[in-house]
Amino acid sequence: MAEQQEDYPSEIHGGLVAFSDSLKSVEEVFKPLLQMALEDVEKLESLDQAKLHLTAVYAINSLFWIYLTTQGIDPKDHPIKNELDRIRSYMNRVKEIEDKRKAAKVDKAAAKRIVKSALWEPSKQSAGSQDRQTSGKRKQQDRAGPQTKKKRDLTGAETEHRH
Repeated sequence: MAEQQEDYPSEIHGGLVAFSDSLKSVEEVFKPLLQMALEDVEKLESLDQAKLHLTAVYAINSLFWIYLTTQGIDPKDHPIKNELDRIRSYMNRVKEIEDKRKAAKVDKAAAKRIVKSALWEPSKQSAGSQDRQTSGKRKQQDRAGPQTKKKRDLTGAETEHRH
């Protein structure tokens, strides 16, 4: 860069050169976006289109925020702050939608089979023989005192219960 006499103090020359270089890198980053044809954007999924548009609008508004700062205007008191907040809320909404899309989906039929196979089903004995077995077990338990009985919970794990 050729040395030129400008109307600014020499102390800020380094900062201005860095700022100018940063603006050039922003231009390089935006070049592919600016060269993208509208037909290419329309081929994207709607969620990707939203992300692309929100990123571009946020970047442009951020540059305007920087411009206001360079002009000595406090951007926190300017409507641009509300606009950036609004764009950020839309970006968060798009992220929520993406996260819901990526979330694991439950196979209901498989879940029903797993639960059904894990549940205990009584044997198919006649009611009379079942009553005789139950009364015989009760007599044994009365003589022996409190005992523990193993049962299966919904996960299939055995748990002990005192009777």
